Amino acid sequence: MNTPSDIPAVAASAWQRLRALPTGIWVLGVVSLLMDISSELIHSLLPLFMATVLGASMMTIGVIEGVAESTAMIIKVFSGALSDRLGRRKGLTVLGYGLATLSKPLFALATTIGWVFTARFIDRIGKGIREAPREALVADLAPAALRGAAYGLRQSLDSIGAFVGPLLAVLCMLWLANDLRAVLWIALLPALIAVALLVFGVHEPPPAADRARLPRSLNAATLRRLPRRYWLIILFVVVFTLARFSDAFLVLRAHDVGLALGYVPVVMIAMNVVYALSAYPAGAAADRISPRWLLACGLVMLIAADLLLAVAATPLTALIGAALWGLHMGLTQGLLSKLVADAVPVEMRGTAFGIVGLTTGVAVLLASVIAGALWSAFAAAVTFYAGALFAALALLGLTLTRTRLGAI
Repeated sequence: MNTPSDIPAVAASAWQRLRALPTGIWVLGVVSLLMDISSELIHSLLPLFMATVLGASMMTIGVIEGVAESTAMIIKVFSGALSDRLGRRKGLTVLGYGLATLSKPLFALATTIGWVFTARFIDRIGKGIREAPREALVADLAPAALRGAAYGLRQSLDSIGAFVGPLLAVLCMLWLANDLRAVLWIALLPALIAVALLVFGVHEPPPAADRARLPRSLNAATLRRLPRRYWLIILFVVVFTLARFSDAFLVLRAHDVGLALGYVPVVMIAMNVVYALSAYPAGAAADRISPRWLLACGLVMLIAADLLLAVAATPLTALIGAALWGLHMGLTQGLLSKLVADAVPVEMRGTAFGIVGLTTGVAVLLASVIAGALWSAFAAAVTFYAGALFAALALLGLTLTRTRLGAI
């Protein structure tokens, strides 16, 4: 395994390795990009649409978002396990993206908050169905030596969609004179293209003839087949995620220190630009240098981001903090997916990614509740100091478990 001193050579070869990635990986990345453009275009306008056009209360909006996200978290586990038992990932991935696409017209057609709830619920069911099989499919398609690059590329393209979507929403609102329904209809086009690309552009490898048969249900016997190293990774991910509460707090902090309401989306754009630029190089580096070192760098960036946001007194400082937050995401998210894929048997990858999705979602929810409580009871700075403390604990745990986590 290479060391940090090898980074220049790793960076020089990272772009050459792009050509070695299978076509299916590129297609999955572009599918993620297009669906994120579609989803973020809608999500950047949906709270405004619900509040101003449909007259929904903030409590109603919160209930809709909470139920939708909880549904996605639960479904991930079962869709991942089902893909393992079927020995196929693409069908469930297509189904998930297809449901998300079917939900798009419902947002534009909505005349009551019930329509929006239905659309959001279908969209999140689709997300829950597709995520674990898709992550397992990336591992199935990519050679082991390029797995970090494959996850990094998908994360990078996904992040591009995350900031292109809101930008497109702004441009469409200007073009269509703030006609919210017309702009929401535009989101259907990239979603349709994404599903077509997935159906015709990704060719799933057949399951190995000697793959182990799994129990017919997701039970304790199934979970015991996951190696101890995987559960240690899960433990690390949970502690790590507790330090990374919802991105909404970045937006709130920037507004808190004086960023005008009309410019608040710039915070998410800054974070996602840095995330997109760093995710692929970090993923490619993970195939060549110590994953432990990259994780440590990501945690240091998160600590720096939290401390900067805690002491921020100007919008510029908050934007720099958001950019560092994006850098920590780029350094770690694709890498964590690679570590999970490397740690488990091929026939259990879907189950493994489903459990990761559920535990991460619960941890983000818990972290966000803690962050909100600290913000309300004390001050914004305390929220980010607490985030830095959790990140420091994760960094300490990474150091102390050197001999137990094997390749990490």
